Amino acid sequence: MENQTQFKFFTVDDDAFFANMYEQFLKNMNYTDITYFSNGNDCLANLNQNPDIIFLDHNMEDLTGFEVLKKIKRYNPNIYVVMVSGQENIKTAVDALKYGAFDYVIKDADVCEKMLQVINKISKVKEELKKSNPNFLQKLFAML
Repeated sequence: MENQTQFKFFTVDDDAFFANMYEQFLKNMNYTDITYFSNGNDCLANLNQNPDIIFLDHNMEDLTGFEVLKKIKRYNPNIYVVMVSGQENIKTAVDALKYGAFDYVIKDADVCEKMLQVINKISKVKEELKKSNPNFLQKLFAML
């Protein structure tokens, strides 16, 4: 657990109960850089802080999760956005992935466990990218 990657998290949810729960859970997992937004507009206004992972509620008042997701991806396609939804809906899940979400998590009793699984997946992906990127850059420079 010592060598875990530190990520910068945004949690975006208009339900303070869930937002607090996520934050507590992440802190228990030794993550410290967590910023909470109660709506999509505030999240979008702060993307210049360059979060690694955004847990984004699907169903919010001001902007829908999908609208926020599309804008995040337009701003920086490398941010990992995880859509969190109260309803288990296949179409919503498929659309979330289509619009660029890394994963889709249902808000239920196991939501924190699922978040941890997603964070682990993202860590693996980032490790793989780190391994493959240097070669890619070397090849690129060799061709120049």
